[in-house]
Amino acid sequence: MIGLVFWAGAGLVTYTYVGYPLLVTLLSAAFGRDRQYPPHSPKVTLIVAAYNEEAVIDRKLRDTAGLAYPSELLQVIVAADGSDDATAGIARTHGVEVVHRPERRGKMAAISRALEWATGDVVVFTDANNTLRPDAIEQIVAPFADPTVGAATGRKVTGGDSDLGFSEGAYWRYEAHLRQMESRLGCTVGVNGEIFAIRRDLLEAAPDAIVNDDQWMAHRVVKRGYRVVYQPESVSEEVVSSDAGAERERRSRMVAGQWQVFGRLHREIPWRRPLVAWMLVSHKIFRSLVPFGMVAALGGSIAATAVAPSGGLPALAPPWGPITLIAQAGFYAVAAAPALLRPVGKAAYVPRFLVNSNYAAARGLWRHMRGGQTAVWKRAERDQP
Repeated sequence: MIGLVFWAGAGLVTYTYVGYPLLVTLLSAAFGRDRQYPPHSPKVTLIVAAYNEEAVIDRKLRDTAGLAYPSELLQVIVAADGSDDATAGIARTHGVEVVHRPERRGKMAAISRALEWATGDVVVFTDANNTLRPDAIEQIVAPFADPTVGAATGRKVTGGDSDLGFSEGAYWRYEAHLRQMESRLGCTVGVNGEIFAIRRDLLEAAPDAIVNDDQWMAHRVVKRGYRVVYQPESVSEEVVSSDAGAERERRSRMVAGQWQVFGRLHREIPWRRPLVAWMLVSHKIFRSLVPFGMVAALGGSIAATAVAPSGGLPALAPPWGPITLIAQAGFYAVAAAPALLRPVGKAAYVPRFLVNSNYAAARGLWRHMRGGQTAVWKRAERDQP
């Protein structure tokens, strides 16, 4: 029984972080293909979510004005509902459409109101604190020339000189690889809310209580039989906060929001599209369960070392129980004090990042289970470029 607990936990962690990426990469190499899209310039509505973003909204809209997309085909709407600072006033000075009510009901409620004014055939969502590269809109709308494409997501690039910035950047490069491999197989299951596009006639706004609005909308597109594609040439840049506590809170909120979506869509996993269903379970659901796999693997090693059962490797007989325990203890020691290995480089911070991320994931699930995550949340402060 002790061996079973260990192997179940270790298997979940290994499959999620290594097994699934390896399998999807091999399948992509064997059966996937890169798709080329002809030039395509639909009418676009760009919705900028901006709650109390007076510090960055001016820069955001100046950057938006510099996007390499025909101005006559680009409608810009700032969704500033609930803002009690100068966000709405600053946005109006840029001559864009501003949706603003003083009542705060959450991001999705603000976006839903903005959608009432949308005229574009494709709606692109972005945040106020990220920067879109000049060709980001041109690149992300290109796949919509294919009628089977219902939504598209771009590539998130993070910066920052801190150890956290290095680890966050490594994580997003890892995530980008997965999304590219999934997209080569036909459909990705992960999207970035900072650069996410969807056909307006397919857009089903999430209920106001939903936190991860982008994930909800992407799932609905998949459920209706369309593809979600990854466009790495469409780039959003963002500076990561140097505050690890703020990042943990942000990730907890994201995971809580993810479980909100799974709770509402558990009967809508696209089983008739088995490849996509496998991707969704492996990439999203298992990822949220990794912290429990880590606890099970550590608990199994401790119990095997203390009890010292007889039997072969599956039962963690000596010396395998102590070996697995020492290996995990070393990993958690580095996570607790990455400075000890600082001479080897910033990579020493990766174990701490993984532990913090999975601790936040466990908090997020607990928050969801007790109904503690609402659509009205305090955003994590980010460093500014």
